[in-house]
Amino acid sequence: MRKQLGQKKQQSRRDAGKVKAGENRTGFKGKEREPGGTRASSARSGRTAGAGVGAAGQGRPADETRQIAGLPVAKNDEVVIDITGMNHDGEGVGRADGYTLFVQGALPGEKVRVKVLKTKKQYGYAKLLDILESSPERVAAPCGIYDKCGGCQLQHLSYAGQLAWKRQHVVDALERIGKLRVAGEVREGAGGAADAGGVLVLPTLGMDEPWRYRNKAQVPVGVTDGALVGGFYARGSHRIVDMETCLIQHENNDDVVARVKAIARRLGITAYNEETGQGLLRHVVVKVGFRTGEMMLVLVTNGDRIPREEEWIAAIRDEMPAVVSICQNVNTRQTNVIFGDVTRVLWGREVIHDYIGDVKFAISARSFYQVNPVQTELLYGKAVEYAGLTGKETVIDAYCGIGTISLFLAQHAERVYGVEIVKEAIEDARANAELNGMSHVSFEVGASEDVIPRWKEQGVEADVIVVDPPRKGCDQRLLETIIEMKPERVVYVSCNPSTLARDLRVLEDGGYRTVEVQPVDMFPHTTHIENVALIICK
Repeated sequence: MRKQLGQKKQQSRRDAGKVKAGENRTGFKGKEREPGGTRASSARSGRTAGAGVGAAGQGRPADETRQIAGLPVAKNDEVVIDITGMNHDGEGVGRADGYTLFVQGALPGEKVRVKVLKTKKQYGYAKLLDILESSPERVAAPCGIYDKCGGCQLQHLSYAGQLAWKRQHVVDALERIGKLRVAGEVREGAGGAADAGGVLVLPTLGMDEPWRYRNKAQVPVGVTDGALVGGFYARGSHRIVDMETCLIQHENNDDVVARVKAIARRLGITAYNEETGQGLLRHVVVKVGFRTGEMMLVLVTNGDRIPREEEWIAAIRDEMPAVVSICQNVNTRQTNVIFGDVTRVLWGREVIHDYIGDVKFAISARSFYQVNPVQTELLYGKAVEYAGLTGKETVIDAYCGIGTISLFLAQHAERVYGVEIVKEAIEDARANAELNGMSHVSFEVGASEDVIPRWKEQGVEADVIVVDPPRKGCDQRLLETIIEMKPERVVYVSCNPSTLARDLRVLEDGGYRTVEVQPVDMFPHTTHIENVALIICK
């Protein structure tokens, strides 16, 4: 969970690089895997020639028969394979004559017929054609555009199956990358107790209602057949498809986006063209406070001037009374980054408010705020539990952002120090501390690995250090600083199991022991999984 202003957390962003064929594949049932690969297939893969494509070496030029010499399949071949796991992108993993294929939409336990789309030396990609034997965990995706939109990847997998797969994904990363021993038995809530059998990875904390959980919508706007549209990028492309509803968005966000598009069409507002750099409206960003009901609308424009601005504002105010803030962000750069540097309030307030537990937060147009407030409270509650706070501790929050975790921890600690490299985030954090009357929390701008040693020189001794880094994980120097300071406990909040596992290995080698990891499903129906880990000094 990175607190980066001006950019959304990339919910569909993939870990760098593909998992190669020799690495573990995660089956959502957590079944035994082959050493270094998938579980053995129960049946040999059958091969058939694709339409208009002869068998290997028959009636096909040599350069078309195999893109890479020695592979058992070629582009356009149709094969029948058993799906034995899923990779970190949610693609089914199977083998054709020992060669690994990634198949979007296939689930572990299924026998499927696929068409090979692309081959590489160690693995390839295939399109799902038919499901010959279906998984009991397969469900019908309720979203009508699920097969076109790339926002969700797991709607075809039961929610219980998603939670099990996400836990196993964490286990695989800890074992394969962190070289950690994971306890074989899954127990409910160890409460920080050591487990002689290895690291305890708890069952994933899911949602009672895993839909309509997002409090922020960021909708790209473009032109299709001469008309202004706004919705989503078609899977694997930059073509914008118009959309009226998204089942993981708060219903009010859907309503505001639809009304803004209608008003823009009525007033003749032009949509931004990514190829030419012309047109005005680039994105519609909507934020809603789940507890307060307050809404903010941000119009991201390709230029300062908005034609018929007063009419637009009047129409929004008339049709959307819940909107208490209308802002404009100017982004004239030809980039896929959503926000530009200049933001101004067109009407209403600069911020809206919402709560995480009993802590109140002011949310501006560009400030980062967790998109799933229901699960955020669970996540932060677990961080407080792992911190073991009694009210007498000094805590350092090493990636504090706008102070969300810092202020949540401050309810239970004597003193909290937060550090963040983004200046605007620290300004928000200080304002949020003042908003909640928390004078025992202080924030400083800078890199954690530079600021924390300076605090130590000034006499600050941390009982607990909390880290909540971006997907790339902790800076190496920060890990070295933690090892040198030797706090009793480290609480690691992570949005990337791979970098979590890597950093845990460093801490383990530096004199710490990983006790427990709690996966939390912050983004149901996607492949993303958050974790909170408790690490104690040996």
